This record gives sequence, C-alpha cells and structure tokens, in this order.
Amino acid sequence: MEADYRRVTALVTGASKGLGRALALELARRGANLILVARSESQLRELAAEIRRRHGGQDAEVIVGDLIAPSGPQQVLQDLDDRGLTVDLLVNNAGAGDAGAFLRRPLEPQLRTIALNIDGLLTLTHAIGGDMAVRGSGGIINVASAAAFLPMPFQATYAASKAFVLSFSESLAEELRGSGVHVMAAHPGPVDTGFFDRISATMQTGADTPELVAARTLNDYAQRRTTSYPGRPRYRAITWMGRVLPRVTAARVTGAINRRLRYDEVVDIA
Repeated sequence: MEADYRRVTALVTGASKGLGRALALELARRGANLILVARSESQLRELAAEIRRRHGGQDAEVIVGDLIAPSGPQQVLQDLDDRGLTVDLLVNNAGAGDAGAFLRRPLEPQLRTIALNIDGLLTLTHAIGGDMAVRGSGGIINVASAAAFLPMPFQATYAASKAFVLSFSESLAEELRGSGVHVMAAHPGPVDTGFFDRISATMQTGADTPELVAARTLNDYAQRRTTSYPGRPRYRAITWMGRVLPRVTAARVTGAINRRLRYDEVVDIA
C-alpha cells in the first residue's frame, strides 16, 4: 500500500537531477513539503516550479549548496536556520559515482567522491538528526547502494564509500531505536541517471528507473524498515554475494564483471 507524506517537511540533497529529482517529485506527489538542495540553482528552480505546477500547495524551498566544498554542508545548515525551517525527513541522496583503476585515475575526483558520499552526509545527519532527537521525532534516509555489500575492483572508492554509509546507517538506527527518530539505508542497484557524468563509463543495460527506486524507497521507509532494496530482485540477490562468498572470491567475481563492463579502461573527461 502506498504511504502518503502529508504534514512532512522533507529535505532532499542532490535534488536537481536523477534519483534525487525523482524522490522530490514522489514526495511532493504524496503530500510532503520540500526543501531542495543541490549546486544548480536553475535546475532547482525548474524543479520547484514543476512541483508547484503538478501538485500546488506550499512552494518548495530552494537551497543552493555544494556539499563537496569544505564549508558547503555548514552553509546549508545556516540557510535552514536563517529561514526557520524544521526538517522532519532528511533524505541524504547526493552522491558521486566512480569507476576506473584506482592508481591510474587522478586522486582529486576520488577525494570528491569521499567528500560527497561521506563527509556531507555525516555533517547534515549530525546536525539535523540531533535536532530530531531533541524533538523525539523525525527520520533519515541514507541512499547507499547494492555495492555497499561488496569489494568492487575498478569501483573501489565508490564501493568503499557506500560500505561506510551502510555500516553508519545500521549503527545509527540502533542508537536511535526507541527515540522517535527512524533511520533507513536504501540500497538500489544500477539506476538510469547521470551517475557517470564525469568519466568515460556508461551505465549498464537493465538499470532501474529513478521513479521506480524512489517510490519503493519511500514505501519501505513508511513501513519503518531499516534497510531498503528498492531495485529489482536480482540487484538484491547481488548483495548476498558479499555475505556468502569469501571476500577474496567476491572481489574476483566483481572484478571480472567490471572488466567486462570495461570499467578498468575508464578515464576522467571532466
């Protein structure tokens, strides 16, 4: 059964495109008030206008912020405070895709992946989650990945960053159990977005649509699950590889798959 989100104010990071955009639109369709966060003001304004056109109600708040910048997450928090906004649901969706041989790629873009996938998520969760804990209500959705469960040669930095999100989310969910604040990690498989915008890799065929993943993620959160596998069943099955096989074997299997996808040949293009 589809759950509504009326009377919920949701902050979605990375809302300007891809899965973040789909999550924002789905939340608005279900009645939530939106706070949209991303780097691109023009895309956020277009999304806010689309939400107003489709669903009416309260205008979405737009906060332009770069969560990779050292002061970026703090600036987002300052904007929330300046506007007197209270967040009921924090959706840490912003994330960077990554692929390629670790030692053959520049270090800087891989550090940006870590900054966005981990540092930005931690900073927002600590501040906003802290406010929720004081109120005794609220929720956090951390978008991780099916890759969180596996060592992944030629996606080493990305998979490791999502493994952090998995472990962190599970731990925080237990810390906050009974507090009124619910934490869930979502683990989609490949999603048909601009995941590889800055590198030469292309998304594999058979990726799930952002709309499907967004709807299933929100349904799972409404059911108070601590873990969501919002993609098709085969992508959930992949997560068991890292739990059943020896880690060395799992790494060899995923390495072979990524070689077939030619991720070992990836170069940076932007």
